[in-house]
Amino acid sequence: MALYRTVQLSGCARMCVSVARPYSTVARSPSTPLPLRSKLLFFLSQHFYDVEQLLSWSSWLRNWTLRRKNTFYSYTQEQYGNNVAAAFYILSLKGGFRFSGQSEWFRPNEKGKFSWDFVNFQEHPIEEVDVSGTVINCTGLDNLVSQKNLRTLSLRGCREVDDWFLSRLHIFQESLEELNLSGCPRISVGGLCALHHLRKLRKLDLSSLPRVQNPGLVRILLEEVLPHCHITGVEYDEGLQAFQEEKDSEALSSTGTGA
Repeated sequence: MALYRTVQLSGCARMCVSVARPYSTVARSPSTPLPLRSKLLFFLSQHFYDVEQLLSWSSWLRNWTLRRKNTFYSYTQEQYGNNVAAAFYILSLKGGFRFSGQSEWFRPNEKGKFSWDFVNFQEHPIEEVDVSGTVINCTGLDNLVSQKNLRTLSLRGCREVDDWFLSRLHIFQESLEELNLSGCPRISVGGLCALHHLRKLRKLDLSSLPRVQNPGLVRILLEEVLPHCHITGVEYDEGLQAFQEEKDSEALSSTGTGA
């Protein structure tokens, strides 16, 4: 009986070895190296859906973050009033502001932390706002519409500020005097045309707006509708030469066609 078990176990062992041998042989056999391009294509084919899912998740997370940061602070408004709610929104964006009648600016520190002393100024409207480089967008502007004494607004480098955002700035037409739009990549000529409502605007910075073609011509047109506003960041001849060359080319083309 013992001998039989030994033979049986030996047979099993030989069977396992014989079954496993082809796999080990294949594993040890050298394979032809693939070209670098083929390796890259193979990698992408194996991970395409993972990359697609990652990009989708990243886009969803970014949109969720924008919605969260630009939510309307209705509870804060009900508890502390419009001024404190607007102040809390600005600080949450890591921006800064100054209350009317006060010389001190409220700003968060490098870690985004800020003092809650602004809660003691419930009766003071906000006069100056600097949200440069933040993710403020058209939705978040709802938190500031109550600030009828707003005189200066800096939106420098705000990547979410677009033409829709500028079209809503008419709510500050009776107070806004200074506006900084430099470095906003989504602003076009259509949005700048909406600034004609800001009749009290005295200073406007339009430097580094990549989507604005012929900025010199835009400056001339804006000075026509805002005669008391000093526009900086754009020279009169900036883009006008290319504009004139385009017009001359169109005129020449139409003349040739007519002939």
